[in-house]
Amino acid sequence: MRSLGLRLQDEISHTLHDNQIWEASTLVHFKLFLYIVPLIFIWFYQQTKTVSKSIQTQTGLVSAFWAAQNFYSLNLLSNPAETLYLIWIVEASVVILLYSLFRHNPDKCSYFKAVGRALLGLPAGAIVNALGAIVLGAPVGLQHLRKTLHWSLLMSVLTFVPAASIFGSSWTDWHRIFAQTKPIGAIDYMICLPAHGAAIGAWFGAWPMPLDWERPWQEWPICVTYGAIFGYLAGMMTSFGFIVFKNWRRHVKRD
Repeated sequence: MRSLGLRLQDEISHTLHDNQIWEASTLVHFKLFLYIVPLIFIWFYQQTKTVSKSIQTQTGLVSAFWAAQNFYSLNLLSNPAETLYLIWIVEASVVILLYSLFRHNPDKCSYFKAVGRALLGLPAGAIVNALGAIVLGAPVGLQHLRKTLHWSLLMSVLTFVPAASIFGSSWTDWHRIFAQTKPIGAIDYMICLPAHGAAIGAWFGAWPMPLDWERPWQEWPICVTYGAIFGYLAGMMTSFGFIVFKNWRRHVKRD
């Protein structure tokens, strides 16, 4: 019996060790991805000057993860609510201040008005994202309240806030970007594709949650957050590709 107990203890310790290695590997690859992406953005920036604000937006994401890990010893696995809070605070500051520079009708809309529209859009978008997540099966309860709150605010920053600061209450532009998915210029691409990427990434990220793998990252909203950020970054890179391609075609036609 004692040998059986020792054997079970060894198996459990090996399993826990393997899980920790896998989780650490996942975090390392995710951080490397976040650090490599801005370098790719710099190359795109050399191709077109219209995406400088998005390079700084991704720098905000990287800075938030770096500060959470190095200054506060936080990560999504052990401190999801606190980490999400730090990420959306940093990212919201960057997104609001940058995207407000590209507001429509700057003669009629001041910079501070655009910032105010973005601040109003932040809780509105959070409510929409939270309700959507709950309808699709996100857990409800006091123990999940803080995590759901901070996750929905992060999703609002990635989806609603850029459009709110640039378009304001223009229903025509909102419908064109989010319902019809018909971006026209570079700024439209920088709003449309990352927002759709974040939503689709969050949806795919939720797939592992009901599986019986018993991994810590399957808890709400860890895997959903990873999926949303991956989708957001993928949308940014895709929008850059569209912008570079359109600029290239424009130069070819001129020649």
